[in-house]
Amino acid sequence: MAELRFDGRVAIVTGGGRGLGRAYAKLLAARGASVVVNDNGAALDGSGGSEEPAKSVVEEILAAGGIAAADTRSVATAENGEAIVASALETFGRVDVVVNNAGILRDKTFHNMTAEMWDAVHGVHLRGAFNVTRPAYQRMRAQGFGRIVMTSSPSGTYGNFGQANYSAAKMGLVGLARTISIEGAKYDVKANVVSPNAATRMTEGLTGELGPHMAPEKVAPVVAYLCHESCTLAGEILTAGAGRIARVFVGESAGVFHPSASIEDVAAYCARLADDAAFTTPRGVPDASALIAKALGA
Repeated sequence: MAELRFDGRVAIVTGGGRGLGRAYAKLLAARGASVVVNDNGAALDGSGGSEEPAKSVVEEILAAGGIAAADTRSVATAENGEAIVASALETFGRVDVVVNNAGILRDKTFHNMTAEMWDAVHGVHLRGAFNVTRPAYQRMRAQGFGRIVMTSSPSGTYGNFGQANYSAAKMGLVGLARTISIEGAKYDVKANVVSPNAATRMTEGLTGELGPHMAPEKVAPVVAYLCHESCTLAGEILTAGAGRIARVFVGESAGVFHPSASIEDVAAYCARLADDAAFTTPRGVPDASALIAKALGA
């Protein structure tokens, strides 16, 4: 296969100053993209800030012969989201790719979680992705091309102790990507999701003996493919880590059909409802509705 390149393309990578974002930005730049490395340099909990992480990655890219510019705004406000996209347009003239990677943690068991912890995490992960993607999507729609990558997590798809805020935001990004992929289809704007497993600041002390195998660079090729014009995937979730790549999907079991089911009937059906040996993977609300129509014989 010919080398997949991004010459002439402009990519925004949020949270691009460290870890996974750094790996994404460097790989896209190495393959010819002009990259806006966005990172406000905050601590893991979102506090503070520094221009150094974003500028350091830009220096690495420039030293390797690539093209990049730093942006040190937080993604947590709509105004900053607009400004980040405007920066890409002013510096490089267009925007073709957005990788929403910025994130923070405010872990706490649910009974101890505060509204501030919830809002802070959603403000960066879910609202932050909206803030940057919406103005970029408008440009992509007008130009008839765009690639958007949201970052979920196994904590989002499967849940994780002490991460109710993070898990909810990460699963919210799946729904956002799937809807954008439906609305953007006729404009060749594709949105997909990566669910990475990597040794980063966020997973420090959690990867155990797998840590040495879980470099962010193992995830970067998956994200880069989702950013490429040849990518035909839309609304998909790909998990990646340590060289393993797989599709994560939401499916429906074969279920039962009983129009007059009582509470007791539902209780009796539990085992059959949980049987996922035969399943379907609806691509949207119409597909899900079609399952009901089929059961009704319509």
